Amino acid sequence: MRGKLLITVVALGLSGCGVVPGLVPRPAGQPARTPAPAASRATSPSPSPEVSRSATRPALGAPEARQAMRAWVDKYNATLKQRKWWRSNDRIDALFMEAALYEGVLERNHEAFGWKPGHKPITLSGVPAVYLPRPERQPSIGDWFIAKATYRDTKGHARPHVLAFFRSPGQSFRLAVATPIHWGQRMPEPRLDADGYVTDMDNTMAGAVAKEYLNFWNNERKKEGASGYRLARNSYSRKAFPAVNKGLYVAFAGHGSVFGFRTADGGSFFLFALVNSPKSVNQVLSEALLVPRGSRTIQELGANWFS
Repeated sequence: MRGKLLITVVALGLSGCGVVPGLVPRPAGQPARTPAPAASRATSPSPSPEVSRSATRPALGAPEARQAMRAWVDKYNATLKQRKWWRSNDRIDALFMEAALYEGVLERNHEAFGWKPGHKPITLSGVPAVYLPRPERQPSIGDWFIAKATYRDTKGHARPHVLAFFRSPGQSFRLAVATPIHWGQRMPEPRLDADGYVTDMDNTMAGAVAKEYLNFWNNERKKEGASGYRLARNSYSRKAFPAVNKGLYVAFAGHGSVFGFRTADGGSFFLFALVNSPKSVNQVLSEALLVPRGSRTIQELGANWFS
């Protein structure tokens, strides 16, 4: 087992606005900058509350979202230049939240085992595409958006990545989840309104899809399909699981907030990450998924394993 970390449980309240809250363990002693309700042990989404937004909070538009992502990339690259940056809770917390936060924490394990850091500098290629809800559909506790950007992966190959960012009022955006898109796959076109904002995803479907991935990766074969959905036969996860399960594998305990939107053809896109046992976090699995219109099959567009 690659190191142990004591943690507590915190769930974000983002339901009802294109995001379903999940159960994400958090390292003990980590500063919590994102306002959150009392700790919850339920991994299923709660009923969608009425979305309310502060009248004094500036609306988030596409230009601001793109600039926010570029600012985050600059901060990220600057942090990576700091010697042993992963030892600082403040530096990790300034960049990451939810499951992405563990990517920073797990760098401590890399150091302990004498491995090279897993994070690499990001150089964006082209203009990032951003997907965000109407300002009035943003949650009362902050703003979120999804971005698609091309940059080199950890092996040096330029490829599209999809990322989700969130900020609390008065704070900078932080990364919640990110993954490269699988070779041969592409991001679906979103269903946009007249002003170019995405249409909210189906929260019930989002919770069911996340549950199905938890069951699959936890080898709960008897529960496969119980959510009403199944992984596609050609899913990369189906190919990867047999090899992963032979190694130092620990079952996942929960998932982060599920970000997503309706697609132009009536399907649903979801982006979230799984985190393993609260008593010993040693892996984070990020997933970008698509459920086509009228289908019960989950297509895997991208995934990233960080351990």
